[in-house]
Amino acid sequence: MRKIFAALLSASFLLSPMVVSQASADDHRRPPVVVQKKVVVRSHWKKGYRVNASERRRFSDVNDYRHYRLAPPPRGYRWVRADHDYLLIGVTSGIISSIIAGR
Repeated sequence: MRKIFAALLSASFLLSPMVVSQASADDHRRPPVVVQKKVVVRSHWKKGYRVNASERRRFSDVNDYRHYRLAPPPRGYRWVRADHDYLLIGVTSGIISSIIAGR
């Protein structure tokens, strides 16, 4: 009985690397899993933020605001496009009064 038990125990030690190598070989045959993330970038503009002169140089003025369905700017304000957003900023102060998120 002891000889049979010893033979089975030694056989299990000898066969276990073969079983493990077969399982790892099956893992390499599977196609890789691709995970896609949707990255949403939020703008850093906030109402009441003062835009400095270096940031204002990057903006483009929006003269045809009706084309973009924006309200006419009040006196002393202007619409500008920053990144993909439309900002209503004060001409003299540079303070953001309103933000319209673009696409």
